[in-house]
Amino acid sequence: MFGPLDVAMTLDTSEATRETYWGITSTEYAIFYLLTTITLLVFGFGVYRRFTRYARGDDDQFPRIDELGRRIVRGTKIVFSNEKQFNRDLYGGLMHAFIMWGFLTLFIATLIIFVDGYAWVPVVGDSFWIGDFYLSYQFIVDAMGLLFVVGIGMAIYRRYWVANRRLLDRHTSSEDDVFIWTLFFLGVGGFLLEGLRIYSMGTPEFERVSFVGYALALVFDAMALPILGAEEAGLNGGGLNAENLHWLAWWSHSLLAFFFIAWIPYAKPFHMISSFANVVTRDEMAGARLPNVPSDLDATNAESIDDFTWKEMLDQDACTKCGRCSAACPAKASDRPLDPRNVILDLKAYREDLDVGGEEKPIIADGGGVIDTETMESCMACMACMDACPVEIEHLKSFTRLNRQMTDQGDVRSSMQDVFQNVMQDGNTFGDSPRDRAAWADELEFDLADAREEDVEYLWYVGDYPSYDERNKQVARSLATILQEADVSFGIMFEDEKYDGNDIRRVGEEFLYVELAGHHVETWEDCSFEKIVCTDPHSYNTFKNEYPELDFEEFADDPMMPFEYTDEWNENGEIDVLHWTQAIEELVTEGKLDLRGDELEYTVTYHDPCHLGRYNDEYEAPRELIRATGADLHEMPRNRADSFCCGGGGGGLWMDFEEEPKPSEERLREALEDTEAGAAVEKFVVACPMCMTMYEDGRKTGGFEDAIEIVDVAELLIEALGKTEKAKIEVAAD
Repeated sequence: MFGPLDVAMTLDTSEATRETYWGITSTEYAIFYLLTTITLLVFGFGVYRRFTRYARGDDDQFPRIDELGRRIVRGTKIVFSNEKQFNRDLYGGLMHAFIMWGFLTLFIATLIIFVDGYAWVPVVGDSFWIGDFYLSYQFIVDAMGLLFVVGIGMAIYRRYWVANRRLLDRHTSSEDDVFIWTLFFLGVGGFLLEGLRIYSMGTPEFERVSFVGYALALVFDAMALPILGAEEAGLNGGGLNAENLHWLAWWSHSLLAFFFIAWIPYAKPFHMISSFANVVTRDEMAGARLPNVPSDLDATNAESIDDFTWKEMLDQDACTKCGRCSAACPAKASDRPLDPRNVILDLKAYREDLDVGGEEKPIIADGGGVIDTETMESCMACMACMDACPVEIEHLKSFTRLNRQMTDQGDVRSSMQDVFQNVMQDGNTFGDSPRDRAAWADELEFDLADAREEDVEYLWYVGDYPSYDERNKQVARSLATILQEADVSFGIMFEDEKYDGNDIRRVGEEFLYVELAGHHVETWEDCSFEKIVCTDPHSYNTFKNEYPELDFEEFADDPMMPFEYTDEWNENGEIDVLHWTQAIEELVTEGKLDLRGDELEYTVTYHDPCHLGRYNDEYEAPRELIRATGADLHEMPRNRADSFCCGGGGGGLWMDFEEEPKPSEERLREALEDTEAGAAVEKFVVACPMCMTMYEDGRKTGGFEDAIEIVDVAELLIEALGKTEKAKIEVAAD
């Protein structure tokens, strides 16, 4: 292998360069720049039209261009490193890296020629595009151009030969074919053009650095392709000769490039601009916190496409149809009618159709709408789509907007309406008496402190399922016993604890969520504590990330909100909100629990809850606690950020679907068949009450009752501490 410096050592390269517009007449030169001007005007108009369309969208609640310099640097790192493309897809990552870096190099190379000819030479008088610089330039351009063609070849192979199902969908169109083949012919055509030029110039030795073009020139030489002026060229050098072919290739390449540049703002290639803009303007807490509804009672959520914010429209334009979100979606894997990609692209298609005079129709409806209600009911709010998306599309924000519109229209399922009614009347999703909220603790050998009446270190928010569901009551007793054994001060709010509101918010019931949040903030202000500890990751997420975003002053005069106005809660972050595994992991580290690390000999696997893992990036605390018991932990193939949802989030816990298999059944199969330990796995460990409920159900419906046991991390800990009998009572029959 050789490089430009190797050639420079053996040849006189001081005059190594080439004529930029070799073989082009002055008239053709003028035509070329006329076409260049027209192309740039068409391109500029298209970009302008896109951005003025965004301006018609609603304002975004969250800051998107604050600290713009930091955002651009961070966005550039994400885009240029291709880190999101490599996530779960090495082939796709390499393919995209080759295409992107090759394209950028060729673009920069074109700019260098422009700067040299129209800025440097007119001012300095001499070109810098000669000698060693020229040789290095030619070598790099050929190397990166070759990677570009290889990347396009990989894309063609995957799309047409392998026919990757992820890429082929109802939104696949001829636009995708034109895009990929245009890039292919630009790359290959550029090399053919270079080879013809080198051959026509007599194949000078210094052009060896252009190794692809030089190799093609040798091929043309072997073919004895006539050169103008040579005897083989025919009469007066006419006919099929290298120079004529070069002229044809030059104009073909130029016209194709003009078409592509002008086409960018009007079709799929626009993602080269919109994707970068989307990454730069992303909300780093997207999904974990949702936008609040406006206090204006006349405001709508998704009655029209202009209700969507400019960022949500940018999301739509940034989608490249790659299907990574679809492949990661547990609802789609369970044959529910949700495909995250299609929701985004359906909204985009409707918006573009309206812009050219298309027919208006409901954004979301039970049949006849842009999006069907059952599609959005299928969403589990697990954020797998967002985690998989390489261009940072914030699916969950658009999905929540659609869900809110469904709720406003009264299109939610009767089972969800029952849940709303239970929460409004009784403060819990079960519809049980608030007085029974702490009845689960009656079996304990000690009394729980009332955090409303005495100072505590930990204000423990128990949650609905640990309070009312028989199976999860056992987990609550285990956790209470662990806290007691650690000799820490903790208390609960008894009947003043209500449902946290996280999942009904994601189903679309925003005002009920605000009422619940207001009640809790008002109650907390009457308590004296240092930290809030949550049993449920859903509660942990909404207390940590969403309650601080509420400005209760907006609702101070609303008669539907029975709580008194308070300052924005925890706006300075002075209150720590912890999931219980984080709190107990701290206590284990401090040596406050008597664990040697060899108490249990079970072979186990652990399921990452979505709201603890993907939502809040907490993966290690539960694992450290499992290891502290001595249990042998084996990971499922889909773990941490790639964890597969149990199916309970986003209201899934309260809705029935005709699905096969259920997400919980598929996950249990994975635990028993795809982990390294295989069928030797004895216990499926969870750290979420909803997960416990869903997997206990999946164990029965999937036929896994005798194959594996579902346990919470707290139950492993309590067994390792030898306190099982203090926490465990017989679970009532269904």
